[in-house]
Amino acid sequence: MRSPSADAPPRSPAHHGPARWALALALCAALLTALVAVRWHPLTGADGDIARTTHRWAVGDPGATHVFRILTDWVWDPSTMRLLCAAVAVWLLWRRAAWWTAAWLVTATALATVVQQALKAAVGRPRPVWPDPVDSAHYAAFPSGHAMTATVVCGLLLWLVQAYGAGPALRRTALGVAAVSVVGVGVTRVWLGVHWASDVVGGWLLGAALVACAIAVHLRWRP
Repeated sequence: MRSPSADAPPRSPAHHGPARWALALALCAALLTALVAVRWHPLTGADGDIARTTHRWAVGDPGATHVFRILTDWVWDPSTMRLLCAAVAVWLLWRRAAWWTAAWLVTATALATVVQQALKAAVGRPRPVWPDPVDSAHYAAFPSGHAMTATVVCGLLLWLVQAYGAGPALRRTALGVAAVSVVGVGVTRVWLGVHWASDVVGGWLLGAALVACAIAVHLRWRP
């Protein structure tokens, strides 16, 4: 007798939970985006205070700054994250029965890139400027592409690990790696002086909203 499709976990009405989370996170992201767009003084003031403090630390500790540059440019770079996502999609296709999940994963990651670039163009927030910069970056500041991409990729892969019934040890390891990656990339971007703190928070919120939305879609429409 043929076993059920290995494409994903059994269908469940639990997609309502992720959909609610997606809405709540999207509303929080929209509020933050509006505050950034109008340059709300308490927010810009807090961003400036944090940026000046972390920049002083970065200049004063070149060893840590060098490590953070390696992490942000190679380990947690958006291109690295997308390559990881593509590798997982290829593995899913290799399983043959998982074609829909592979397409879902690639589409969600691509959509995150489109949303990210569209918001950068729409908000047009300048990046921090320093007389003695320790790193450089291109395009507008809000939201942080590194933070958003890491959140989307790690969130989707973490859910797949859980959904495909991985063992407790693998789930705990995946959770730890995902948490360190998402938090770590945000810290490096502020430390290196190429993003304001609210850029990172915006990337986290938008990324989490897209992950929740993608999970709801997967649970609702998986064939």
